[in-house]
Amino acid sequence: MIVTITGRSMEITDYLKELTLKKLEKIEKYFSADTEAQVVMSVEKSRHSIEITIPYRGGIIRGEETTTDMYASIDNVIAKLERQILKHKTKLSKNLRYEEASEADEYEDEYDHGPEIVKVKRFSMKPMSVEEAMLQMDLLGHSFFVFTNGETGDINVLYSRKDGNYGLIEPDK
Repeated sequence: MIVTITGRSMEITDYLKELTLKKLEKIEKYFSADTEAQVVMSVEKSRHSIEITIPYRGGIIRGEETTTDMYASIDNVIAKLERQILKHKTKLSKNLRYEEASEADEYEDEYDHGPEIVKVKRFSMKPMSVEEAMLQMDLLGHSFFVFTNGETGDINVLYSRKDGNYGLIEPDK
């Protein structure tokens, strides 16, 4: 795995870099050798954050963790990424490299079917501006809103971010 480590508002020490690379070895076995991983570490007041993004053929796996200690953040984000990979391994197995499943995994798979779709909603999407979509999302009390952008005619997704602002997902043309 090819790993790029970047620091925001902090200097990445050799020890921190070595520790991160060592911890990433736990999930390296799921990816091919040419897979690139981006690691971004940042410190803001007493918040130590790490964000790991691993694009692979067919998708992206991403984990983010914030604690008061960078070492704990590293441990937590690696554990989170490993849980994501294992939870979705049947879906991801076409795109990721997997070792042979152990008997315990096979036994667990028989009874653990994971999350299922339990409700389907259909709604009409009238064209609207981004500002109107923001208002509709707030009125509904949802964390995201799918709408047809009146300016472009494309389907967009508006979502609320952790920092209290909004994000907009637009299709790439």
